[in-house]
Amino acid sequence: MTSSQDRPHFFYTAPPGACPYLPNRIERKILVDLATPDANFLHSRLSHAGFRRSHTLAYAPICDGCSACIPIRLPVSRLTPNRTQKRAVRRNADLVRSLLPPTAIDEQYTLFRRYLDSRHSDGEMAGMSMHDYRIMVEETPVDTRLVEFRAPDTTLMAASLIDVLEDGLSAVYSFYEPDCPQRSLGSFAILSLAELAMQMELPYLYLGYWVPGSPKMAYKERFQPAEILRNGTWQKLDLNQPPQTERAHPFPEGPLF
Repeated sequence: MTSSQDRPHFFYTAPPGACPYLPNRIERKILVDLATPDANFLHSRLSHAGFRRSHTLAYAPICDGCSACIPIRLPVSRLTPNRTQKRAVRRNADLVRSLLPPTAIDEQYTLFRRYLDSRHSDGEMAGMSMHDYRIMVEETPVDTRLVEFRAPDTTLMAASLIDVLEDGLSAVYSFYEPDCPQRSLGSFAILSLAELAMQMELPYLYLGYWVPGSPKMAYKERFQPAEILRNGTWQKLDLNQPPQTERAHPFPEGPLF
C-alpha cells in the first residue's frame, strides 16, 4: 500500500499465467486500481515507474527469476528516424491524423479484427468481440484518446489508443491495415504519435515493454534514441549492453508519490 494526496492505494498480485512474449515462462503481475479521484495523477506516476494500463487497472510484471520485460520510452524531441522510418513517413504522407474521444465504432473493430486475424491470430486478444473492443477503448478512468489515420477517401488505415500523461503520451494499443505492408503503418503510427506528443509539448512517448529475445517486441529498439527503466532510473538504451537478468523491483528508488 502507498498513498497520494491523503488517499491510500492498494497493490495486488495477479495469479500466475503463461507469458505472452517468451515461450515456456510464467508471468505474474502486480496490479493497481486506477478508478480513483486522482486517476490521472496516479496513472502518470505509475507509468513513470514502469507500469502499463489495461482498462481500469495499471500493472507491472513481477515474474520470479525473470526481468525480460523492460519499460521503454522515446524522448520525442531527440527522436532521429532511420532511413526505413523516413520512408514510412513519406509513404503515408497522404494520411490524415485525427485525435478523438475514446469511442468505439464498428469501422474500427472491423480493422482491429482483420489486424488480429492477420498478425496475432494465436495471441491472448485473438477472441475479442466488438463488446470486448468497446470495453478496451471506453472503459478508462484516465485521459484517454483515440488517434485515427485515414486515407484521402476516408478509409480507416490505422488507429492508436493512447493515454495522456503528465510527461508524455502512452501508446496503449495500435492496429492497422494488414494488407498494406509497403506502408509500414506500425512504424508510421509510432512516429506520428511522437510528433503529436511534441505538438502537445509533452517530452516522452511511452511504448510499454521492450522484451529482448521476443520477435514481437523487437521493433521498439529500432526507434532511437530510446530510454529504458533500469535499476529504478530511466537511461539511454544501449543495444551493446546485455540486459540485466535478475528480477528488478517494479518501483524506482525513493517514494512513488
